[in-house]
Order: sequence, then C-alpha cells, then structure tokens
Amino acid sequence: MSSTDHDSLSLAGVELGGTKTIVVLKRGGVIAERVRIATTTPDQTLGQVAAQLAAWRFDALGIAGFGPLEIDPASPRFGQLLATPKPGWSGANLIARLAGNGPVALSTDVIAAALAEAETGAAVGCRDLCYVTVGTGIGVGIIAGGAPLTGRLHPEAGHMRVARVPADSFPGTCGFHHDCLEGLASGPAIGARAGRAGAAVSDDDPAWRFVVDALAQGCANLLLTLSSETIVLGGGVIVSRPWLVPAIEARMIAVLAGYLPDVGAGTLRLAKLGEDAGPIGALLLASNALKR
Repeated sequence: MSSTDHDSLSLAGVELGGTKTIVVLKRGGVIAERVRIATTTPDQTLGQVAAQLAAWRFDALGIAGFGPLEIDPASPRFGQLLATPKPGWSGANLIARLAGNGPVALSTDVIAAALAEAETGAAVGCRDLCYVTVGTGIGVGIIAGGAPLTGRLHPEAGHMRVARVPADSFPGTCGFHHDCLEGLASGPAIGARAGRAGAAVSDDDPAWRFVVDALAQGCANLLLTLSSETIVLGGGVIVSRPWLVPAIEARMIAVLAGYLPDVGAGTLRLAKLGEDAGPIGALLLASNALKR
C-alpha cells in the first residue's frame, strides 16, 4: 500500500488517560474530529468512547491506555488493565469494550507517545529513545531499534526505586511502593510535598530539589540500562514547567559522574507534541495495525 493510498483511509485512535480520554478520527492524512471524555468509571468512560467510535466509519483502530495493561495478543488477558492505582479500573478490558471487527492495535499511552515523538516530535531520527511522562503518574515508553520494547509486560520504569537525598523524609504517594520514582516525583507527590495543589507550587519551592534529584536518578538509570540516544520528557508537570528539563539534565550528568562520557547537554529533550502525543501515537498504532 502506497503512502497516498494509506492517507485515503480513515483511522481512529483512543488515548485513555488517568483524568481524560481523547478519541480522534483521522481522514485524508489529518485529524478531522477530536472528542474529549472525562475518565471516570470504566462503564461510563468506555461506554462513551464506544458510542463515539460507533458513530464513525474507519478502517483501523489504535488504543493507547494507561497501565499496567496486558498488551500481548497471545495472552488470555489481552486488553485487560491489571492491578492499577486508578480506583475501579483493575480488570477493565479495553479490547472487549472498544474493538470492532476491523484491525486493532493496543499499547500503553507512554509507548504511543514515544512513537509519536519519534515520528513527528522531539526525537525525529532517533531509533533508540525513552519517553518519560510526569503527570498524575510517571510512565516510561521505550523505543529500541525503532520498535517499542516490551517483554513479559510493557516497561513500568516509573516504579523503579531511586536513591534518595539524605534530607528527604517524604514517605511517598505510591499505593504500591510508597517511595518509588512515581511516589516521589509525580504531580500528586509534588503537591503532597508542598502541602498545596501541584499547579500552585512556586518554582522556587524547596520541594523541587527533591523532585529534580529523583527524576535525574531515574533518567540516569534508564541511560545506564538502555544506552538510549535521548530521553524525551513530557507530561503535564514538565510541559507546564519546561525549566525542569535543563535542571534534571544537569543533575543527571552530575549523578553519572562522567561514567557515560557521551552524555551531555541535549541528551534530555522537552516533548514537542504536548497533549497531542497520545492521540497521534494511537493513530500510529492504528496505521501499524493496517500494515500488519
């Protein structure tokens, strides 16, 4: 199928996020329709998404959801959310509720965002990269050799443990691990550290020192493990405070202490696609489903 033929087809994409869900329809190579739905209960949210999809005609569907999510088509749990911090969503099956009779592809929202940033965003030309989103939670999508990296499950590096600044006594907010990376540096953790809503935390608040250190250690761990060309930082916390990217990078370089001599300024990049990364990634999943 030529690119011209492919652009003549219609693709649908669903990005299921922790607070909002975006449903998009692509026609003629451009996003023609976009619908935003609040992520509440599985029945309500997925029911609204399914109704919207039923109102459209399309050739393939891509679904990008928060995790942990069973993305292996060979698994009897394919499409099912596993034990998730999102109340009420453990066990919800996205494929069972949303897939029709046409081609469908499923992955996580952060893997979809990583694909999008590599295709049209901050990491164009990179075949080995990580996308780290810092928002309601912390997620990591990994692209290795131009393809998403998965194994027994998709990566859940947002729950890695990191060394803590000795002065940091914050207990963490993760319901599973308390002081993992997500528990120390996600949006809710930042708000809990500062004792106010995350958006109201000033840029000079002392809490940022600990947040920057935790994220820097997480990024250093990713580079030491994967040797990625770049790490793209996105999500609501980062996009609203872009100064965090150079601050995290400087601390990361200090943490590495010269051990990876090629790691320097520009290794960390600010995501370019913002809230479009997930929907664009979901459409790329739909396109890949057609190719298969």
